[in-house]
Amino acid sequence: MNIQINGDAREVTDGANIWQLLEQLGFPESGIAVAINHTVVPKSDWDTVVSVGANVEIVTAVQGG
Repeated sequence: MNIQINGDAREVTDGANIWQLLEQLGFPESGIAVAINHTVVPKSDWDTVVSVGANVEIVTAVQGG
């Protein structure tokens, strides 16, 4: 299925939930936040299936000053 991830069109597995999406893309399981269609999804809801055409934002925490 085709979705937008951080502004880029990407092809991912149909019916993938957020956990599976992060695994496919090589993101870590911690230190990140995920929003779908401009709504932050709590980690407790990452079993949510991502729909075709969704706009997904994945933000990684960065340390520094």
